[in-house]
Amino acid sequence: MRASGRKRPQFASPLTSIEICAGAGGQAVGLHDAGFDHRALVEWDPHAVQTLSANVAGWPGWDAERANRLRPMDVKEFLKTQEYRDLGLKPKQLDLLAGGVPCPPFSLAGKQLGREDERDLFPAALDIIAELLPKAVMIENVRGILEPPEVFIEYRAEILRDLKDLGYSVPQMKRGWTPARQDVEMRKVWRRLDAKNFGVPQLRPRAILVAIHEDWLPGDGSEFSWPIRLDDDEATVARALEETMRERCADFWDKNKWGRPAAPGDRTGEDVFNDWLEDAEKAAAAGRGVAPTLVGGSRKHGGADLGPTRAKRAWEALGVNALGVANDRGACDPERDLFRDTGPMLTVEQAAIIQGFPRGWQFQGRKTARYRQVGNAFPPPVAEAVGRAIAAVLRPAHREELLNGYVMDSGQGMAEQSPVGQLEIPVSGSGRPRAARKNGVSDLLSTGN
Repeated sequence: MRASGRKRPQFASPLTSIEICAGAGGQAVGLHDAGFDHRALVEWDPHAVQTLSANVAGWPGWDAERANRLRPMDVKEFLKTQEYRDLGLKPKQLDLLAGGVPCPPFSLAGKQLGREDERDLFPAALDIIAELLPKAVMIENVRGILEPPEVFIEYRAEILRDLKDLGYSVPQMKRGWTPARQDVEMRKVWRRLDAKNFGVPQLRPRAILVAIHEDWLPGDGSEFSWPIRLDDDEATVARALEETMRERCADFWDKNKWGRPAAPGDRTGEDVFNDWLEDAEKAAAAGRGVAPTLVGGSRKHGGADLGPTRAKRAWEALGVNALGVANDRGACDPERDLFRDTGPMLTVEQAAIIQGFPRGWQFQGRKTARYRQVGNAFPPPVAEAVGRAIAAVLRPAHREELLNGYVMDSGQGMAEQSPVGQLEIPVSGSGRPRAARKNGVSDLLSTGN
């Protein structure tokens, strides 16, 4: 179940966490894989709660009965609930309070109302932190809260002052500093991480806040250090989706778009797979093998697709039709889902793989609801990387094991962070028409039958 393929750390004294705004579990999966045992999972969306219930029964401290008791919950009400009281936690007992507070108040695509937006849950998170005084805090959000720095710099400084008053080690801003200078100083605890640097084949920059309580800083040189990237090759869509795309196409390997045995000249499932793989590998060879940002969108809007027009063109260069989401493999409509002129659509499972979820994580609800859970999620491998860096502070004896395979930042926030976004992907023109073919770059690949 570990997307990163790394062995889950085991500690003599388990690390504990509470997850707020847990969504469908992206951050929770990553922190679980980093060695944290979840005491509580707090989420208000019913479909996402169903997804958590369907997947966490095997986690430490969880069984089917407890997983089935999960219910939608407003994070603002968490401290008043029986679920919280049943935890019996005293201040400074919890190792980590983590969560992905809602994105709309800070999204570059939104109105950027920040603290004036009723959906801003930073105050609720600070209330929980003040009550529990966890040893570490990890809050994830869209990069819009960081960029450009002048938009929310004062709000960010206010949050850091609140954390400082609670005993957390955070930088202090000096009077007269420009927003840019404050932003650089804040990178010690609050910075952007790009998912593509952590084995996720997607451009997905996220803002991460990490604060360690001063009582738990070792003072021996093993303070918190940011992971920069995996010490490995960058993931690509071609490599990530090859297995599942082959499986889908294999069901129609010698059939046409109507699911009937192919006549001479008909395009087959084998052609679909070979065309897709050729395009995806060509994009990777040209340095464009990473997908644009998946967009979850709002429940108020229509059916799911893979993003705005420019993103759709980038997907087309990767051999994928982004105008919608395919039916699950068992309910495939081959003409709609696979035999598109510009390439097959992605299933929800494939979108989840692009997001960094492990195969087998079962999203609940109808197709659009499941896709939106995926699109709104935090990539598990990024959460795992940050979680391991936090665990390395709280369990310093395991530091080498925890951080093995990661390139770490020794400059504490001074690293260059250039803007990045899905609109920066260079894309080619419209896709070529698809026709039946007998020879291609991938003809020597086995059919999987």
